[in-house]
Amino acid sequence: MISSFFRIVILSFCLWGGDIALISAQNLRSPNKVMELKFQLDTIGKPGFDFFAEGLPIVKGASLGFALAKDKDFSSGFKVDSIRQGEYKGSWNTVWGEQRQILDHHHLMMVHLSQNSQGTVRRLDIEFRLFNDGLGFRYIFPRGGNNGHFTVLEERTRLPLQQDYEAYWMPGDFDSNEYPYTRSRLSRIQALKVGEDTGLDYRYLVHDSMVQTPMLLISDQGYYMAIHEAALRHYPAMNLTVDRQQFILNTSLVPDALGNKAYLEDGDKTPWRVLLYARKAADLLTNRVILNLNEPSVLENADYIRPGKFIGVWWEMHVGKSQWQYWDRKGSGNPGDWQPVTNHGAHTANVKRHIDFAAKHGFPYVLVEGWNKGWENWYGIWKERIFSFTKPYPDFDLDDIHKHAKSKNVKLIMHHETSGAVTDYERQLDSSLALMQRYPYAGIKGGYVGRIIPRGEHHDGQWMVDHYERLAFKLSREGLTVDLHEPVRPTGLHRTYPNWWTNEAARGNEFNAWSKGNPPEHETILPFTRLLGGPMDYTPGIFQIKMNAYGKEKKEQVHTTLAKQLALYVTMYSPLQMAADLIENYEKMPEPFQFIKDVPTDWDTTLVLGAEPGDFIYMARKGRDSEDWFVGAITDEQERIFEFEPSFLLPNRKYNMFLYRDGDQAHWESDPMNYKIIKKTIRSNELIRVRLAPGGGCAIHFAPAGQKRNR
Repeated sequence: MISSFFRIVILSFCLWGGDIALISAQNLRSPNKVMELKFQLDTIGKPGFDFFAEGLPIVKGASLGFALAKDKDFSSGFKVDSIRQGEYKGSWNTVWGEQRQILDHHHLMMVHLSQNSQGTVRRLDIEFRLFNDGLGFRYIFPRGGNNGHFTVLEERTRLPLQQDYEAYWMPGDFDSNEYPYTRSRLSRIQALKVGEDTGLDYRYLVHDSMVQTPMLLISDQGYYMAIHEAALRHYPAMNLTVDRQQFILNTSLVPDALGNKAYLEDGDKTPWRVLLYARKAADLLTNRVILNLNEPSVLENADYIRPGKFIGVWWEMHVGKSQWQYWDRKGSGNPGDWQPVTNHGAHTANVKRHIDFAAKHGFPYVLVEGWNKGWENWYGIWKERIFSFTKPYPDFDLDDIHKHAKSKNVKLIMHHETSGAVTDYERQLDSSLALMQRYPYAGIKGGYVGRIIPRGEHHDGQWMVDHYERLAFKLSREGLTVDLHEPVRPTGLHRTYPNWWTNEAARGNEFNAWSKGNPPEHETILPFTRLLGGPMDYTPGIFQIKMNAYGKEKKEQVHTTLAKQLALYVTMYSPLQMAADLIENYEKMPEPFQFIKDVPTDWDTTLVLGAEPGDFIYMARKGRDSEDWFVGAITDEQERIFEFEPSFLLPNRKYNMFLYRDGDQAHWESDPMNYKIIKKTIRSNELIRVRLAPGGGCAIHFAPAGQKRNR
């Protein structure tokens, strides 16, 4: 088994009949007694609950249920048939992750409801799991529940909050989550103005007062709460519509082309609705509730999943050095008149150069974008059959490239940009997989830029959610991994499908190459929001910060220092991490590049030394099957002093410390590539004090003294 439980404790279940008078017995407390949930039916049989943490009311008067097609109200008229409660305590081992072993300790309550509608009894179960640091609940349509096949018009989950929280949020958009985060009170949430510069070329549906999850809330009492979902399968993604006067959050599901939300049948379950709670912001970064609410791995074998780093023919297209397409369409527009471009990036010699660089520096993977036919037709054209996923451009020699990669013990990652034409992609998938088995690839990087085909479907709707899971499952059967860009935001499914090891699903580093970019605080917000659901392919490691190096008129830049780019390998987790810059930039700066070579992508232990969303993150991680520790510290636009004792190191043992920090004059805007490297021997009780420049950071590698290093 890939994941296993070593200890299980199940309490006996308490059963009650359908007498609503037993409301007082319908309470649930967390294992440490800090949290409490009170389930109830109101006078019209509407299910709901109150939720408290440390005695503070978090949610009061929540209501639950659905509106179904054919005028079926599935949110009231219920009676309680039975309730059972229990406790689960165990742990499981990750295939890869931020820590090797995860504790799962929760109290559970299963509420069995029935509704008599015109003589037909229909059933609904609601399951609650209360952890010491969060709540999860979901709906279950039991087999034999007399619902049959049915259509969900809306989920009526309603969460009345008890104060006007400060919130980190992004606008509700059914097709993109590539926005910068906004901080405001709930009462001040509103949609972006039409035409506002977001750096997005496509913005389809942005709704006033609707936000995406995960959303982070900060209370006036000093606690933190994040709202998201877990185990999103066969169901649309959840947005939240905010009542700005009463601070009520209403679930808003992503619709399909007909305006319906989901098509279900008896035996189906919804995703978990999740509220994470922390007294300190830092504790959110090690919260594992979302992972624990997902099912164990379905993979029979995970030996082929090997976390690591990759380089690629990628950033050079973003900065304008080369192009994805092979053909120049200037002239008559007749394909017979097209001429090859002079700077196609994915040509054989360039790919082999990247393979050689990866082999030399110990990188197991190389990504190549622009290798396949179709790029001259792709963007802004809402049609099918744009790309081929088996036919390379004339200057991309599959045999030669893979023979060379095999000789260097490097594997390629195949890029599948669908341009949103998902039906066409699924038609070609079997032949593409056959090609990937003929030339042994590690997996795919998928892309979904543009409007979805079938027309009217959305990136975050049920149809596409099913597609992403089908893809992950199908590739797992072929021993292949998945890294998706422009998908629905993750909800912990990498536990169930460990081959689905990372996603973009947020505003990544690439925006810094061709838009107003990401503000310096951006990377201090993402771990408290987007990364709560799973790893992110953020593509860190940019050394050439100013884009004018690629053209005099280029005003764009990365809004960090070089040292902060190194720190992101520790603070922004992904088991597959890209060294995203051009290889010639790494060759010019081999000393800071050494940290990228050394830092793992798979961890045994994760500690948060300090964190505040939008301000700073200080994190320490121990490599899996290693004695080495790594520290990453990042800040927003404010200069900070990072001070700590590395008490996590073994006492009475010397360590070699390799400190990569901002230079004395470093500043993200005026002098971002100013860095300094300090090497010294330390012990666990020595004080380390580092200046973080505005928009800066530091990265530290602690290695036991006396170990041989390839430096």
